[in-house]
Amino acid sequence: METKTTNTVYNKILRLIDQLPEEDVNKLIAALRSGKKFREKPQSINKLILNAPTWTDDEYNDYVNVRKHFNQSRLA
Repeated sequence: METKTTNTVYNKILRLIDQLPEEDVNKLIAALRSGKKFREKPQSINKLILNAPTWTDDEYNDYVNVRKHFNQSRLA
């Protein structure tokens, strides 16, 4: 069963590659030949959270004001 699923995924990938412009196909071939790793090692959840983007106080206040405006303007 796993082989059938793998073949299905492989065929879908090939169909997607066929849809790429020639320039992008060449970039893909070069990347595959270079042996680059496409996946980074998984990070711990703590590192992920600590490295996540954050809002400044001004950005957060702007967001709160916009949400307040949206909530007041909705027709109920």
